[in-house]
Amino acid sequence: MMTLPPSVQLYVATQPVDARKSFSGLSLYVQSVMGRSPLCGHLFIFFNRRRDQVRILYWDRNGYAIWKKRLEQGRFALTPKPLSGGGSATVEAAELALILEGITLSGARRRPRWEPLSC
Repeated sequence: MMTLPPSVQLYVATQPVDARKSFSGLSLYVQSVMGRSPLCGHLFIFFNRRRDQVRILYWDRNGYAIWKKRLEQGRFALTPKPLSGGGSATVEAAELALILEGITLSGARRRPRWEPLSC
């Protein structure tokens, strides 16, 4: 299970991204399509068209880092409903961990939680 501080946001690209892209291409995608700064310390998650590969880009104090995973069989099941719309959608660390482990979230439902008023 991933343990990330609550201040770290996880942004998933809503459109498939070319799996050949590396540091420069993915950081440019974050800026131009997602409208975010890749230097902010958040995690940016990209799946390829077949959804058998994932790349996670983040800024690690003094440079970019990429975490990659390729499935030998099967596909990543992203969410109960397909991602669409703008350049990115947010997920929680627990959801990402389940997706990366191959667990389908289609039958899962979130219970209501209390959240403080926004600042």
